[in-house]
Amino acid sequence: MAFNIEDVKQLKELTGVGLTDAKRALEESNGDFDKALAAMRQKGLTKAEKRSAREARAGQIGSYNHDGRIGVLVEVNCETDFVARNELFQTLVKDLAMQIAASAPDYISTEDIPSEVVERVHKELKDKAVSEGKPADRLDGIVEGQFKKYCEEHCLLAQPFVKDAEQSVDAMVKEYAARLGENIVVRRFQRMVLGEASS
Repeated sequence: MAFNIEDVKQLKELTGVGLTDAKRALEESNGDFDKALAAMRQKGLTKAEKRSAREARAGQIGSYNHDGRIGVLVEVNCETDFVARNELFQTLVKDLAMQIAASAPDYISTEDIPSEVVERVHKELKDKAVSEGKPADRLDGIVEGQFKKYCEEHCLLAQPFVKDAEQSVDAMVKEYAARLGENIVVRRFQRMVLGEASS
């Protein structure tokens, strides 16, 4: 399958890799753009995961206001002011604020769920499975599956991304990190609903 310079440029733009890497990926995939894109995204995500140990203290506090009824503030950190001013980074911050407004997470990640909440939810899910007569030898698997769903509802990074439900918010953030070449961390957020008492 043939490819042209526009394919190379588009692959570079979508993944943040250099022109040479983009050309090589297309050559290795015999010109199959989707295959090359998947390979480069995986490569970028691997690099992003290696970057995650690096300090991220620059960044931006973004906001989103929905009809004057739901307001969100979110702090997203990166490593440098240069990236914090980048339009791509600012798009990420806006998307995260919109995600929080739409999906109302309680925590950033599964690691942020307090242990007592984890225990309580596990117990509730197990009691429910027992009351429904689920087989004893399958209880642990059922509870783990249900707990994963709980995390997808309550943890920002585990949620399906509102603009692309096939992708988790965590995968979306890592993709931006790969394209921008820096560690990116969602530090904290606050979601307010008009007339709702704060907890």
